[in-house]
Amino acid sequence: MSERNGKILIIDDDDDVLRAGRLFLKQYVEKVETEKDPKYLPKLLQENSYDAILLDMNFEKSQGNGEEGFYWLQRILEMDPSTVVILITAYGDTEMAVRAIKEGATDFILKPWQNEKLLATVSSAIQLRKSRQEVNNLRSRQRQMNEDLDRRYREMIGKSQAMQEIFRTIDKVAATDANILILGENGTGKELVARALHRQSKRSGEAFINVDMGALNQNLFESELFGYVKGAFTDAREDRPGRFEIASGGSLFLDEIGNIPLPLQAKLLTVLQQRQVTRLGSHKTSDIDIRLICATNMNIHQMVADGSFRQDLLYRINTIEINLPTLRNRTMDIPLLTHFYLDQYVRKYDKHQLKISDQAMIKLKNYAWPGNIRELQHAVERAVIMSESDTLQPYDFILTTHDQQGNNEPMKTLNLDQIEKSTIRKALKEYGGNISQAADALGITRPALYRRMEKYDL
Repeated sequence: MSERNGKILIIDDDDDVLRAGRLFLKQYVEKVETEKDPKYLPKLLQENSYDAILLDMNFEKSQGNGEEGFYWLQRILEMDPSTVVILITAYGDTEMAVRAIKEGATDFILKPWQNEKLLATVSSAIQLRKSRQEVNNLRSRQRQMNEDLDRRYREMIGKSQAMQEIFRTIDKVAATDANILILGENGTGKELVARALHRQSKRSGEAFINVDMGALNQNLFESELFGYVKGAFTDAREDRPGRFEIASGGSLFLDEIGNIPLPLQAKLLTVLQQRQVTRLGSHKTSDIDIRLICATNMNIHQMVADGSFRQDLLYRINTIEINLPTLRNRTMDIPLLTHFYLDQYVRKYDKHQLKISDQAMIKLKNYAWPGNIRELQHAVERAVIMSESDTLQPYDFILTTHDQQGNNEPMKTLNLDQIEKSTIRKALKEYGGNISQAADALGITRPALYRRMEKYDL
């Protein structure tokens, strides 16, 4: 062993064996712990992680039949199946050792041991433990990556000045490890920007892990982000790393970060400051190395002013801010996007002769697109599915009537209070009285919307 690494536990009821093992191995490994009584194993395994456990097969109560050793071997593997167990056995117990290996032990050492043999066996055990942990992390990472890749993803498209500014910003900051906060309405392409940042970064060969914070309730928050150990809660049947550990080495994208309740914001801030996570049910910490990208459709600076988002957390996540334009503010990109989705869906639905008329394109360019690019994509897909001719006409695109009217009607008042009251009323009607959705659409927080509703007696 070229350097001291690894943590070893020796379980034997012979003080001389424990002393000899500790004095020899501590020259080569980072830490050696010893214990005479195996009944303390569960507590030791709960509080520590060992690269290898050297387990005697015969204790005082077993009278040489090894049954107590088999019992503790089974208990160790039940608590942590990835544990590397090396048996300590006498010369006459080789048959017992072979049986133990069949039951899950990794190797065995004969007493009295030769130091060279002991060192070689322990070195191999530490390497095996490391390999098992890497395989488990790779499996979890691959599973998460596959889930993310299954989600719909399309390239960013745009020639407008607003989008050119976005592209230039991405080019400047992607190669750095600066924390990025992406702001923009729903459907403006925040995830696409996050993926573009990852693809152009030094971490592009590692994982890009996407977490929808709006979909995590308080009970799932810690287990999903920080992971858990077996037995941490009722359904925790195995150890599982959280998204922070899975993303380590790559990029972690926390979407809709404005939805995190204040108590959980504090926990997230602690992890980001310390760059360490502790799995649920464990006291052990793990170092993490991530590039953090966050996004929200909320007015997060107003939330800080309202006290619903921590200012210190905002400082931590927004080294660089990227503000995405709405589709109504980049109308010159509408034809590009429309043709992109049209090409996509004529192939998908086998309507290769289908085109779009100039009149239909004018209608799309004049529409306000409250749902932004996502709404345009759905409108094109529906039009392709429902079309009965080779050319899409204006009537093939079913758009929200009251939004069109609101976009075309002349302003009847310049009174700001009347305009705000009317806008809030429309938002509440649009979302069936759902305060959260209406507040999101208006770009304000729930408390801010409640105050305005009280002000206008709505």
